Amino acid sequence: MTVPGDGERRRPPGSARHAAVDAESAPEPGSLDRVVVVGTTGSGKTALARELARALDVPHVEFDAHRHGPGWSETPDDVFRERLRDALAGGSWVGDGNYRLARGVVWPRATLLLWLDYPLRVVLWRLCRRIVRRAVRRPELWNGNRESIRRQLLTRDSLILWALKSHGRHRREIPRELERPEHRHLRLVRLRTPREAAAWLDGLPGRRSGAVGRETG
Repeated sequence: MTVPGDGERRRPPGSARHAAVDAESAPEPGSLDRVVVVGTTGSGKTALARELARALDVPHVEFDAHRHGPGWSETPDDVFRERLRDALAGGSWVGDGNYRLARGVVWPRATLLLWLDYPLRVVLWRLCRRIVRRAVRRPELWNGNRESIRRQLLTRDSLILWALKSHGRHRREIPRELERPEHRHLRLVRLRTPREAAAWLDGLPGRRSGAVGRETG
């Protein structure tokens, strides 16, 4: 199974590390030392990052946990970046989150970018399923915060609206960001379906076959 990269014809010189990769091939030595998982809200970043961290036996850092304070207040940008810098100071970790304001802290230290680039219809289905599940079960997310259907359907903070706004932007922005000199060291794994994601995860050395967790991030 081939996982599309940025495309051979469009890559300028110096971006060979961002070529297409095989989802079933073994990762290059060292490429899994520090992994950051990105993708549209609802694609399953946190679930996959948690599974990957467990498989690699390394810390999992969920960026949202450092961004959202009590009552859904946002941590100030400089404090947020400093917290991530501290959380990602170790030699091995798996982090998940997009946050353009944190890329200067996260991406230069990462060794691999795992991009869940699913179709918008898949993302929206997974996101709506997550919203309903969390509204029913009311799990605490970060700092006492809990999601509600009202918040997701009737306010400006709706993750559904955010997914609609950000999905196309990610597809334009991420390849462009990968060509920046400070990001060209990154290996890229671009997965276009949940099945590809599960196959890639199951192909890791020592990993037992099994589906990625149901909870989506």
